[in-house]
Amino acid sequence: MAIEEGALIHVLISLAVLLFAAKIFAEIFNKLRLPVVLGELTAGIIMGPFAIGSIPIFDGKPLVILNETVLQIGEIAGIVILFIAGLEITPREFLRGGAASFTIGACGVIVPFFLGYYIFTIYGLQGLQSILVATALTATSVAITVSVLTELGKMQTKEAKIILGAAIVDDILAIAVLSVVVTMVQTGNMSPNIIDILFLILKILGIFAALLIGAIIIIPRLLHAERLWKARGSIEGIVTASFFGASAIAAAVGLSPIVGAFSVGMAVASTKIIKRVEEYVDKLEIIFAPLFFAIIGAQVNLTGVNLDVLYLSGIIIIVAIVSKLAGCGLPALMFLRNRSKAMKVGIGMISRGEVGLIVAGIGVTTGVLSSNIYTTVIIMVAITTLVTPIWLKRAYSKEQPDVNDKSQKVA
Repeated sequence: MAIEEGALIHVLISLAVLLFAAKIFAEIFNKLRLPVVLGELTAGIIMGPFAIGSIPIFDGKPLVILNETVLQIGEIAGIVILFIAGLEITPREFLRGGAASFTIGACGVIVPFFLGYYIFTIYGLQGLQSILVATALTATSVAITVSVLTELGKMQTKEAKIILGAAIVDDILAIAVLSVVVTMVQTGNMSPNIIDILFLILKILGIFAALLIGAIIIIPRLLHAERLWKARGSIEGIVTASFFGASAIAAAVGLSPIVGAFSVGMAVASTKIIKRVEEYVDKLEIIFAPLFFAIIGAQVNLTGVNLDVLYLSGIIIIVAIVSKLAGCGLPALMFLRNRSKAMKVGIGMISRGEVGLIVAGIGVTTGVLSSNIYTTVIIMVAITTLVTPIWLKRAYSKEQPDVNDKSQKVA
């Protein structure tokens, strides 16, 4: 029991340090007129177990740890953020932008994957190594972009809604690619059946559609049963239980948990109690958002950096940025017919996150990726995560107010 209690104390101390540091750095970056989310990420990097947090304070153990419990709390925080993002777009708006979201999201996976695979094969990486690195380039970490758009008050713009929809499609397709790649790594089969791959992708898209339809049908009926919910906090509790439950279902069927949370968020967005729920989640966001970004930052390990790693990192970072700018920005230009807005979509899709870290972890634990390539993927995730909020904020700061722009008033 003492060991379990000691582990709990260490987890609590780690969370306390990361959250406190995140709020301090958020204040500093706010005063510097830099994105708050960047401050929270920086706090995690500096106070994480690979920097100041590595100082042995408790019985020779580091100040901050990143054990399974801390990482799971970080995942829960990400689920909360994506539920809140879902509240910004109704199912009708999502479906209205379906063609745009699907095209941009699909291109945002296809272009980085094939460009990454081609370039790293030329560079000299073996086939499976190139495939793993290419897979790490696919999925956008939408939570970063959501936080910046919220901070800037731009969540109701056309490009923000397209980014949200495209990022969810992007995430679903990236999970499908990841599933195929994991199978290849486990079996050593470098030539999987194309029909099997297509079937897997269609299956995953079908599961998402079923999850979304189920949420749209069930959640409003559940929340509109006013006679049931009289006690204080009942609505808020039911909403929280719903998006946690949907996240669990999504994870159980092979999707990212955030897809379930986003679906419930969209379902709640079409209910009469949306204002009440928004007031509630505003309080959740105050704690969970900085904690999420601090934990993401704390996972950045730069201790294995050398000249070879820096050289390869430069290549992968350029590929990561260019592939999303072109892969998402060009299709966005087709739908938005506005270069500035399309550019913002491309920028908003640059940051990488969970999938990149998962791929790196799978690669290094199976021995497919060397420690140098593993470190390179981690650096790519870190740099794209840091670049996106700065670039997006600057893109909006240069924006000229357009009184004729209806997108600023979309409900």
